[in-house]
Amino acid sequence: MRLPPARRRYRTVFLSDIHLGTRACRADLAADFLHRVECERLYLVGDIVDGWRLRKAWHWDRDHDEVIRRVVAMARGGAEVTYIPGNHDEMLRDWLGLELAGIRIAAEAEHEAADGRRFLVLHGDEFDGVIRYGRIVSTLGDLGYDAAVGLNRIYNGVRRRLGYPYWSLAQWLKRQVRGAATAIARFEAALAQEAKARGFDGVVCGHIHQPEMRDIHGVLYLNDGDWVENCTALVEHADGRFELLDWAREVAARGGRALRGPASEPLAA
Repeated sequence: MRLPPARRRYRTVFLSDIHLGTRACRADLAADFLHRVECERLYLVGDIVDGWRLRKAWHWDRDHDEVIRRVVAMARGGAEVTYIPGNHDEMLRDWLGLELAGIRIAAEAEHEAADGRRFLVLHGDEFDGVIRYGRIVSTLGDLGYDAAVGLNRIYNGVRRRLGYPYWSLAQWLKRQVRGAATAIARFEAALAQEAKARGFDGVVCGHIHQPEMRDIHGVLYLNDGDWVENCTALVEHADGRFELLDWAREVAARGGRALRGPASEPLAA
């Protein structure tokens, strides 16, 4: 008889940018993560379902189903689940204030950590100038990113057969684009400034697929990453300590199947 995996207990879990409905989504890893954790609060910080892809070609498999089933099971099991829509699942912004299957839908949230610190929780697309002021440019960028991810999947399939490690084309392209690092830094600074102006100790966001945890002028900036390129989650421990988990690394460490994503050291603060 196969026993279910032992579950880790966290006070709070933050997930964003899973992009269910796309082939690039690592729903297998997201489902594995959700099956192995328990928490009092779960924040879904936007772009969980990719509504932009829904309007085009739609990809859905058992792993995608498992992500939804586990989230609903956590809500029914007593976890406080809050869904904050992003730009890719913006259709849910028409349902703000409603509760579906025990999941509360909100534009943003205030999270109080165990140590009393207050955090603003939001997806962050409203602080991205391209998304906010240039939908056409944003859509073109999204198409280019989809193409890069598609090429990345084919390229790394060949590399795995040849015995070479994973190499992220999408991440490499980000580094090559002039001003990409500057744009990310501006995004992070804008989120930290907004949190500080509103009296928060920190901010939790997603959107840019760049997991990060650092102090910006006295404000703790926390980005929980994504489940396309990085496969990361942000968790809060019982004492109020935050940690970024690299789930691709954890699956590889326990002998899981070949992964697309690179491994990096978990961060804690």
